[in-house]
Amino acid sequence: MSVRVLLVDDEPLIRAGLRAIIDSEDGLSVVGEAADGAEVPGLVARLRPDVVLMDVRMPAVDGIRATTHLMSTVDEPPKVIVVTTFENDDYVYDALLAGASGFLLKRTRPEEIVAAIRTVVAGESLLFPAAIRRLAAQRAPGPAGDGLASAGLTEREREVLRLVAAGLSNVEIAAALYVGVQTVKTHVGNVLAKLGARDRTQAVIRAYDSGFVTPSR
Repeated sequence: MSVRVLLVDDEPLIRAGLRAIIDSEDGLSVVGEAADGAEVPGLVARLRPDVVLMDVRMPAVDGIRATTHLMSTVDEPPKVIVVTTFENDDYVYDALLAGASGFLLKRTRPEEIVAAIRTVVAGESLLFPAAIRRLAAQRAPGPAGDGLASAGLTEREREVLRLVAAGLSNVEIAAALYVGVQTVKTHVGNVLAKLGARDRTQAVIRAYDSGFVTPSR
């Protein structure tokens, strides 16, 4: 089945460019467009996209507020990839905190845009882990010590979370730990459940914010 994509950006040329890229790919299709975050709830309810490419800065309702609303009001919200002009934009990290699964720069090459959509839909690897680490480094450091102690992660789950934060896919984690891929999937699922995280990105953001992992290691 085709991956359904909703485009949200106040610049018509950006939307047109993204539509041309996405609609030219097998298995991907643009099902709708919006010029502001205020339009997102109604379009998501009507069109049921799998992924929303969301401009982070818009005049009325920005990408952070729109993402927050989706995550808090939709039972099975679509994956959100925020789109921004500047990689070090504070809005990007706030959007990740709000529930976005990753971000793209507006100058990103077409093949990377397509790969990003497929990555967040598959959910088995982290989108641009090094960039997320740099964003985390710009923030105030998390509390010292084990900020996730209350989550009750096992030692193996803690190890898996560190590897997820480092950007390893399930296959790569399996190879690093000498276990099967299905075992890794089980561990990742347990980590997400214990942290109350929707996906790998949210788990990693929690790991950074709690001080469990730091951008320097």
